[in-house]
Amino acid sequence: MLQITSLFSAATLCLALPGVALAQNSSPVKVANFKSPVKLACVGDSITQGVGAAGGMSWPEQIGRLLGEKWNVKNFGVSGTTLLQSGDSPYQNQAAFKNAKEFAPDVVVILLGTNDTKPQNWKNKEHFVKDYTDLVNQFAKLPSKPRVYICYPPYIAGDGNFGINEAGTKEEMPLVDKVAKATKAGVIDVHGALNGKDALIPDKVHPNTEGATEIAKAVFKGLTGALPSTPAPK
Repeated sequence: MLQITSLFSAATLCLALPGVALAQNSSPVKVANFKSPVKLACVGDSITQGVGAAGGMSWPEQIGRLLGEKWNVKNFGVSGTTLLQSGDSPYQNQAAFKNAKEFAPDVVVILLGTNDTKPQNWKNKEHFVKDYTDLVNQFAKLPSKPRVYICYPPYIAGDGNFGINEAGTKEEMPLVDKVAKATKAGVIDVHGALNGKDALIPDKVHPNTEGATEIAKAVFKGLTGALPSTPAPK
């Protein structure tokens, strides 16, 4: 039975498929190599936690349904968290980070950086690559030896909100590439999955249920190398 729990590019390959951003610097997870369901830890902030989407429709919950019973997906998103250790709410200081490691994941998808664009956090952007590299390595060195995928942060609509802004988001993208090159993590272009789809981001930051579906589709493509055979649940 599928288990879903919510805990409230050196070289770049780009293929043009409508509505779906693809993984870069990475290869699909080979599910056949696992005797038990593949354990996927979804790490992130409020967008991962599910703020903005209907109950039970966060992108981790949606991708869990898309991936099916061969995967065990858990949501370790925490609202307001930052990638930066000098940010106002560092992810590594949260209980969810400890819980994510104790989950002993086979695969980790990290979607952080949105709250880092707030002015009080982005003033310390020179630490972004170092802190992101450290976070990836914290997972990579686990005994379960997980595959780690990092995401371009989601597109921010219009002039943003809550101090979060698209200009900072765009600045982060080449920094994510540097982290991927240094750590050999896969890259998933969540930004491209939502770029220009302002109607799916009502408060200009948090995607609605349909927006969460777009993220789930992008992550699914990154993990499996294929488009979902069935649409994400509405």
